[in-house]
Amino acid sequence: MTENKNGRDHELTKYEAEELLSEMQSFFHTRKTMNLHFRKQMLRKLKSTIKKYEAEVQDALYKDLRKSDAESYITEIGLLYQSIDYFIRNLERFSRRKMVKRHTASILSQGYLYKEPYGTVLIISAFNYPFQLLMEPLIGAIAAGNNAVIKPSEQAVYTEAVIEKIIKEAFPSAMVRVVKGGKDTVTSLTTSDFDYIFFTGSVSTGRIIMGNASRNLTPVTLELGGKSPAIVMKRANIKNAARKIVYGKFLNAGQTCIAPDYVLAHEDVMEELVVEMKRYLRKFYREDPRTSKDYSRIISKKALKRLTDILEEDKEYVIHGGEVDPIENYMAPTLLVKSDMNLRSMEEEIFGPILPIIRYQDINKALDEIQPLGKPLAFYVFTEDRVLAEKALKRVSFGGGCINDVLFHISSPYLTFGGVGNSGIGRYHGRYSFDTFSHEKAVLKSSSYLNMRINEPPITNLKETLIRKILK
Repeated sequence: MTENKNGRDHELTKYEAEELLSEMQSFFHTRKTMNLHFRKQMLRKLKSTIKKYEAEVQDALYKDLRKSDAESYITEIGLLYQSIDYFIRNLERFSRRKMVKRHTASILSQGYLYKEPYGTVLIISAFNYPFQLLMEPLIGAIAAGNNAVIKPSEQAVYTEAVIEKIIKEAFPSAMVRVVKGGKDTVTSLTTSDFDYIFFTGSVSTGRIIMGNASRNLTPVTLELGGKSPAIVMKRANIKNAARKIVYGKFLNAGQTCIAPDYVLAHEDVMEELVVEMKRYLRKFYREDPRTSKDYSRIISKKALKRLTDILEEDKEYVIHGGEVDPIENYMAPTLLVKSDMNLRSMEEEIFGPILPIIRYQDINKALDEIQPLGKPLAFYVFTEDRVLAEKALKRVSFGGGCINDVLFHISSPYLTFGGVGNSGIGRYHGRYSFDTFSHEKAVLKSSSYLNMRINEPPITNLKETLIRKILK
C-alpha cells in the first residue's frame, strides 16, 4: 500500500485485500500457529513490546482523546497485560481435547470435542478505546492459533500509528498485519473471504459488515452498543449509586459503549440522587472539568457537533453542565432531568457526556419502558432489595451488567462480554475469547471390532422392538 499526498495510506482495493488475504492464509497453512509453545512465545513478545512502547501508547491516547496516563493504563493497557498472562497460564487447558458422555445410540463409541483455530481472522476496532478494543480480541485470536489482519480506527490517528509500530515489531508480517484506511478499506476487507470477522463499533456499521460477511458465509462477532440503562430503586444506597454512575458515565467523556446511557430513578430518591451526582462530579472533575487532567475530550469535531445538536434540543432540561468548547472538542459533564422519556437524547445512543435522569413511580412501568429502546449492551440495577433486583434482571434482556456497580463486569475473564439483539452478536473475554476464535470439531471414535448390528438391515420385528425401547 502507498501513501497519498496527505500522508495517509490510500484506501485498500478489493484486489489488494484479496492479495493480502492470500498471503496471510499461506502463513496459516504452514501450521506454525498450531504449536502451543509458539502461541505463548508470540503472546509474551506482544506483552514485552507493549511494555516497551507503553509511554508512546499513553501519549497517543492523550493526543487522540485527552486521556490521562492513569486512565490509559487502567482502561487500555493494564487489562491487556492481565489478559495475556491469563492465556499463557491456561492455554494447555483450553486447547485440550474434551471427552463427552456416551449416548445410548452410540454406546460402543466414544465422542470427543477438538478445538481448532478458524484460520485468518479480520479484527476491526473502534475509536473510543482504540488500543484495548483492538488488542484484546487479537490476544484471544492468537491464543486460539489464528493469524490476523487488524484494522485500527482511522479516527484515533496517533494510536493507530503506535499500534502499527508495536505489531511490526512483535509479529512476523504474514502472521499479524495492520491495515489502515476508512470506509472503502473496510468494504474491501469485509467482502473478502476471511475465516472470521470480529468488529467493534456502531450498530449501523455493524449491519453493513454483517451484510458483507454474509456474501462469503463468514461468521462474525459484532460488539455494538445501545441505550444501556441504570435503575436506581427506592431502597438503593444513593451515595453509592451516584458515585458509580458518575464514574461510569463520564469516564472517557461518556464515550464508552457500556456506560449508563440514561438513569431511571424512583421519585422518592430522585432529588437526593441528583444532589449526590453533582457532588461527585465536582469531586471527580473539579468545579470546572475543563481544568481536570482526568476528563477526556470528544474524538472529533463531527462527533462533538452531533452531541451539541442533541444538547441544543434538550437544553431546557439541563440542571448541570452543558458547556461546550469546539476548539478543544470539549463538552462538560451534563445532567438532564425529566419526568418522562420524551427527550431528543432518548432517541439514540448518546455516546457522550450527556446523562438524562428520568423519574419513575412504578418499577413495572419503568421496566416496560426499557423494552422499546432495544436490548441494551449493559444493564445496571441499584437496590438493596434482592428480590426486586432479580425481578429486574429477569425482565430485561441485555448483554451483561451489574448490581450496585457499573462497568466492572467486563474486567473479569470469567464473565462473558457481548451483546444481544441490536447490541451485538457473540461474546469474548477470557476463555470466551478462545472459544470465539476456535471451531469445535465433534469426533466419534468407534471400535473396528465391536459393532452394534441392531441398526443394520434386515430389520426384523425383534430388532425394531429393541430399537423402539432404546430410542424412546
